[in-house]
Amino acid sequence: MQDGDYQPGGDRFPPTRRSVIEAVASIDAKERERALESLCAAYWRPIYKYIRLRWNRPADEAQDLTQGFFVEVLERELLEKFDAKKARLRTYLRVCVDSFIWNEDKAGRRQKRGGNIPHVALDFAAAEEELGNTVMDPAKIPSPESLEEFFEKEWLRSLFTQAIEDLRQYCAAHHRERTFRLFEAYDLDDHENISYDQLAKEYAMTVNDVTNALAWARREFRRLALERLRELCGSEEEFQREARATFGSKAI
Repeated sequence: MQDGDYQPGGDRFPPTRRSVIEAVASIDAKERERALESLCAAYWRPIYKYIRLRWNRPADEAQDLTQGFFVEVLERELLEKFDAKKARLRTYLRVCVDSFIWNEDKAGRRQKRGGNIPHVALDFAAAEEELGNTVMDPAKIPSPESLEEFFEKEWLRSLFTQAIEDLRQYCAAHHRERTFRLFEAYDLDDHENISYDQLAKEYAMTVNDVTNALAWARREFRRLALERLRELCGSEEEFQREARATFGSKAI
C-alpha cells in the first residue's frame, strides 16, 4: 500500500490480546519475559519521575530506586498479587512504589541494583530533561493528590510515546515512511500554522492525498495505542473504561 492509498476499516476495535497480568503467569518463558518488558517499558518513566517528585530524591538515587522496584516486581511476583476487581493496574503499581521506597528507607538500604530487570533501555537523561527540574525544592513539591494525577498523566504520555514509535516502525515496514513524516509534521511537531496545502507542496502531493494519508496514520496510531492499552490493563472491563476515557465513547 502506498502513501496515498486509503483503506477503510481502520477504526476496527483491536482483537483481544493477553494483558501483562495474564502473560506473566504463562508457562512460556518468552511470553513471561515479553510481558515484563512491556510493563517496564510502559512504566519506568512515570515511576522514575514520580519518585523524583513524590519522594524528593536526587536523580542518581531515583534511578537506583526505579531499577530496584522492577527487581522487586520480579522477585516478589507482585503482578500475581494484583486484583483487577480492587484497583487499576497503574494505581496498584504506584501504591507498590510507595510501599517499596518506604520499606527501603526503613531498612536503610542503599545498595546498587540492576542487571536483573527486563532488557529495556532506561534513558534517564531524557526523562530528566522532560522533568525539567534537576534540583528539588521541598517547598515546591506538589501535594500527594496532585502527584497521583501527575502519575496518571505521565503514564498516558508513556503510552502515546510507545504508540508513536510503534507507528513509525509499522510505517517503515509497510513502505509508508512519508506518511509517518506527514503525521509527525502535522500532529506531533510544534508548528502552529502548518496547513495541508503547505504539506502538499513540501511533499509533492495533492491535498487529497495528504488528507487520506493523515487519516490513515491517525487510525493506525489509535489502533496501536489501543493494543498497547489492552496489554497494560488488568481486565477487559478496565480496558474498556480506559479506552473510552482516552479516546471517547466511540472507542469501542
